[in-house]
Amino acid sequence: MLNREVVFDKLKDYDLDEIKIGVLASHSALDVADGAIEEGFRTKLYCQRGREKTYTSYFKSKRVNGKVVRGVVDEYRVYERFNEIIEKKEQEKMIDENILFIPNRSFTSYVNLKKIENDFTVPLVGSRNLLRSEERGEEKDYYWLLEKAGLPYPQRIKKPEEIDELVVVKMHHAQKKLERGFFTAASYEEYKKKSESLIKEGVITKQLLDSARIEKYIIGPVFNFDFFYSPLEEEMNPIELLGVDWRFETSLDGHVRLPATQQMSLNEKQKVPEYTVCGHNTATVRESLLEKGFILAEKYVKATKKYYDPGIIGPFCLQTCVDKDNRFHIYDVAPRVGGGTNVHMSVGHPYANTLWRTNVSTGRRLAMEIKKAVVDERVDEIVT
Repeated sequence: MLNREVVFDKLKDYDLDEIKIGVLASHSALDVADGAIEEGFRTKLYCQRGREKTYTSYFKSKRVNGKVVRGVVDEYRVYERFNEIIEKKEQEKMIDENILFIPNRSFTSYVNLKKIENDFTVPLVGSRNLLRSEERGEEKDYYWLLEKAGLPYPQRIKKPEEIDELVVVKMHHAQKKLERGFFTAASYEEYKKKSESLIKEGVITKQLLDSARIEKYIIGPVFNFDFFYSPLEEEMNPIELLGVDWRFETSLDGHVRLPATQQMSLNEKQKVPEYTVCGHNTATVRESLLEKGFILAEKYVKATKKYYDPGIIGPFCLQTCVDKDNRFHIYDVAPRVGGGTNVHMSVGHPYANTLWRTNVSTGRRLAMEIKKAVVDERVDEIVT
């Protein structure tokens, strides 16, 4: 892991009055850029050719006398492939331009994680050492951390032969870099039938299946809690609930809208749904359950400080299911900006808005933290 002092040395050369917010142009980049613009920062997005026009054309900013009157993307850089951002000359440009970089899931998926940890010397706003915890199967992944923190998560089934109730089989998609090759099964026979079908279709591979995690399926709604932890906060509680979102997934959501008779009549290729995230929506949670959510966040923050010094910095997302007894089960953790935060960009979210008395999205909350760090000369406390 890159010594934090290396990042601090780079930071010494920054003109803090000319900070730019940088982010890989995917995932939650629009939320990050929108929040940065709201707080008076210039933005620079790092794009990949073939998928850049959203940022370089449709959401490109227009300024009049320095004030943004349209869009959120001030500057951009277009690569042939996202992973070119790791090249030394690109890092040097970013440092020369006073870029504070916001990591998102696309950054850690398209750029080699080991290189992010050891070679990317641009100051990251957030927790560099926690990014690897998101990789299921790592020695100290988020399941390991949840166990250390005493947090609830779905029970693991060690062998497919032990399946005797509904389970979800979790692995990466064989073809779609960011997506999942998940499927459900209620018996070993169903597991074999579905996995063979998905392997035949190229959705998963035998190698991915062999390393998959099998866990009991929690029957209940999904709530993704978008939290924020501020190491700069000295008066109020440093843990903030910004928003709650949930996902639209293909082809799962198409399946659940079909009558049961039509579901039963689907052919083999159509029958097994995929869990590819294609969008998000916003949600609120019953007030009597909110404190349970905060307890989850408190335990997570405490564990990150103990096992991943300096601990979580800034945004993180606890993805949960709620069972019939209103108990939360954490099925995934994002130690960075969550994937669904675009649903509350610009307008904010009821929880963050209530807390801050203005429209605050995750992107804006990040920019607020950066602004405070600059004013208080504490930027080193929010970067790794």
